[in-house]
Amino acid sequence: MALNNAPPHSVDELLTRAEQIAGLTLGELAAKARIAVPANFKREKGWTGQLLELTLGASAGSKSQQDFAQLGVELKTIPIDMSGKPLETTYVCYAHLTHIAGIEWANCNVKNKLKQVLWVPIDGRRDVPPSERMIATPFLWSPSALQDQQLRQDWEELMELIAIGNIEKITARHGQYLQLRPKAADGKALTDAIGLEGKIIQTRPRGFYLRKEFTQQILADAFN
Repeated sequence: MALNNAPPHSVDELLTRAEQIAGLTLGELAAKARIAVPANFKREKGWTGQLLELTLGASAGSKSQQDFAQLGVELKTIPIDMSGKPLETTYVCYAHLTHIAGIEWANCNVKNKLKQVLWVPIDGRRDVPPSERMIATPFLWSPSALQDQQLRQDWEELMELIAIGNIEKITARHGQYLQLRPKAADGKALTDAIGLEGKIIQTRPRGFYLRKEFTQQILADAFN
């Protein structure tokens, strides 16, 4: 298979390309892209996603856009075990911690990113070297009305806590399917946030993540 990393012109073309790499190992795909595979992912957690973006022709110039902005499709890799269950939560996007007045579920970044997702499950077993981990069958997904409602409820609860200055009280236990967690390459990184009484404070950047229970449901629906 010759590698075509020009931006796809349609969702069907994107899905066809994704299906063509199913069954390849990350090492085989990296060889086609002429890039080296890291010995482990401890320091390069985003490497797999970057490899897929490169080989499938993702062209998002902005982190607020979907990876295939012209098609309205976001790309998400998901590490799975032998039984097809997700091994970790799935990062969605950064969370706005200031200037949030007027942001509603209908126009928020979480909903935009999850409007239509190309999921690419990949063998994520830690005892398998990265170069030998196989790419499983990709699939397109959009949230059902119920899933959209579940995500909206979690998002609104989390955003309300942010708005009233309770950012530091939000833990990974908040949210049934969508959670808010620190997101930064460096633990010392700080950003502005709304504190008590509306004062601006410094806190760690946060990101929205999908819980494994939610992505397990997505995988089960796709492969049932």
